Amino acid sequence: MATPRLKEHYEKQVVSELAKELDENNLMALPRLEKIVLNMGLGEAVANPKILEGAVEELSAIAGQRAVVTKAKKSIATYKLRAGMPIGVRVTLRGARMYEFLDRLISIALPRVRDFRGVSPKAFDGRGNYTLGVRDHFIFPEIDYSRTDKSKGLNVTIVTTAGADDRALALLKRLGMPFASKKES
Repeated sequence: MATPRLKEHYEKQVVSELAKELDENNLMALPRLEKIVLNMGLGEAVANPKILEGAVEELSAIAGQRAVVTKAKKSIATYKLRAGMPIGVRVTLRGARMYEFLDRLISIALPRVRDFRGVSPKAFDGRGNYTLGVRDHFIFPEIDYSRTDKSKGLNVTIVTTAGADDRALALLKRLGMPFASKKES
């Protein structure tokens, strides 16, 4: 299997640029991608469990890897939710699939968002991980409009080894993540 385009870009160009920008001599201390987690929370699955089957297929198509059903950890009476009920779908990407997905997200899916001005540079968690909410999963070309009943949202969490938000921001900018300018976000 060929090396993913984004991984090649990281190894040939981003590593040297990051080393200069972060003033880091040790290449192993430079931030890098660890994994990407895609999560689809489906609250309506409480009333209609069949929704999960379609969601598993759609998320598997987007990720290129089989998605798993997640179950509720707690019971919440207001929502008629019991612990152990299937409530969402998730997939974790690592290695080549992770780079392939991030490349497709940056170059194909995000530009398809209507009135797109960039993603928020404030969505870091304090440890160098970035979470992006996608309101409509139809931005991914793998989804067939005719076979899907309704639009679903999903969360994309990019886990890095950065340890700090500014280091992770530098990494993601170098990889091509289209961040909005400070005044727009």
